[in-house]
Amino acid sequence: MYPHPNMNRAGALLWLSVVVACGGDDSNTVPTKILPQSVYAQRCVTPRTGTDPVSGDKYVDQQGTLLDEQLWLRSWTDDLYLWYNEVPANNPLDYGNPLDYFDVLRTPVATTSGAPKDKFHFTYDTTIWENLSDAGTEASYGINWALVAPAPPRKLLVAFVDPGSPGDSAGFKRGTEVVTIDGVDVQNGADTDKLNNGISPASVGESHTFVIKDPGATTTHTVTVASAAIDVNPVPAQDVKLLGLPQPDDKIGYLLFTDHVATAEKGLLDAITQLKAAGATDLILDIRYNGGGFLDIASQLAYMIAGPDAAGKTFEKETFNDKHPTTDPVTGQPLVPTTFPTATFGFSTTAGTPLPTLDLPIKRVFVLTTADTCSASEAVMNGLAGVGVEVIQIGDTTCGKPYGFYPDDNCGTTYFSIQFKGENAAGFGDYSDGFVPGQTFKGCAVADDFTHQLSDPAEKLTAAAVYYRDHNACPPGAAQAAPVVARDRAALSRAGALALPKPLWLQNRIARRPIAR
Repeated sequence: MYPHPNMNRAGALLWLSVVVACGGDDSNTVPTKILPQSVYAQRCVTPRTGTDPVSGDKYVDQQGTLLDEQLWLRSWTDDLYLWYNEVPANNPLDYGNPLDYFDVLRTPVATTSGAPKDKFHFTYDTTIWENLSDAGTEASYGINWALVAPAPPRKLLVAFVDPGSPGDSAGFKRGTEVVTIDGVDVQNGADTDKLNNGISPASVGESHTFVIKDPGATTTHTVTVASAAIDVNPVPAQDVKLLGLPQPDDKIGYLLFTDHVATAEKGLLDAITQLKAAGATDLILDIRYNGGGFLDIASQLAYMIAGPDAAGKTFEKETFNDKHPTTDPVTGQPLVPTTFPTATFGFSTTAGTPLPTLDLPIKRVFVLTTADTCSASEAVMNGLAGVGVEVIQIGDTTCGKPYGFYPDDNCGTTYFSIQFKGENAAGFGDYSDGFVPGQTFKGCAVADDFTHQLSDPAEKLTAAAVYYRDHNACPPGAAQAAPVVARDRAALSRAGALALPKPLWLQNRIARRPIAR
């Protein structure tokens, strides 16, 4: 589905490599000169045959070796990875499969807080990725988890549940605490594989048994729930509304936005149209669980908030590594900023449909955030600030990912490796340790409140935003600024920790690439 980057440049990539002679078998010899990635592309240990069930394209795989796949990864990394010159020269022959080798093809450098600079480096089975990105469909219970404490003593709560989903039917709700999964204690159990499998079912129809405690309850009960093919609903209709408060807060609009997937284009267009028709004069944008996705979706939302004055201005300027100072190495086009668009792109609407704008009387937005607010969601905040929209941040420090990439398929695996950095119209893009309420932006540090439903005016983050609107200050008891915390998301996959509560691809900034047909 995804074509390979334009590799028609002259010359070859050089790499300090190890030559291992084993009876003259080229599959056991790492060449001293690594050729352009197109030479190794789709030369696979196990070539695919037939037609891609999602895209309808014929597979172009041919028979190759493990080393072919590894050399493609190294060549691709050397050309496109943002920090290619920081990647260690690990010998691919030390790794028994492409995934293990890919895992070390990243910078070991840390940020100023001590967190890894590259916290997002991952893969997907290509068919699964195509289903997720094109249709927003995944095997799920419709439950969105909150790992309050991922390592022992762990704490796993429900963040929200999609209406009508298996999780909803089983009685899960925001604030539900999970005590055991398939007999394994969540707090201190050693079988993390079983816990992770229960949290994130791999296929449709998987049944898992949970012992849960309802919000405010002292007793537990047992439920069994089966996963289904869930269409992600990134803009839940019940959470797009005026808050229903008395004057002067009766026109405060609230919008919950959870994923920058393709279907969000129509959901956001409808939501802004609805809020504008209702006469919203302020907006609370709840992206506390939105880890990212398509950057184009972020630019559309930002335009609908900023209004016509932002049309055509820079939303985000992408910068690649020093090998590509003026040209996008994937599309081959000159590097030009992503601008605030005035029409849809055709993700889930008719392309070219004019985007509505809220036309807020004061150019400001109250943004609710947590550590799960990431990448494309951070781009919304940064992009708005770059054109003079006041961003007031309520909640916790965001995840810190001003980076993005073009996904690329090779031999049935889609690889995600950081390729560009984003800056707003003011030239700011240095937030690898996250946006900090009260420091990066005006606002207040407020802990996530699982005792109230999202969009409830009494929920603490929402209530703090309303208070700030009325008093230009944080509510009593709220901190003026959150501490900067070194967060290593990769550590969540290490021994003793549970997996991420959201798919990794939804915690990123993903650029569109041309589709080969």
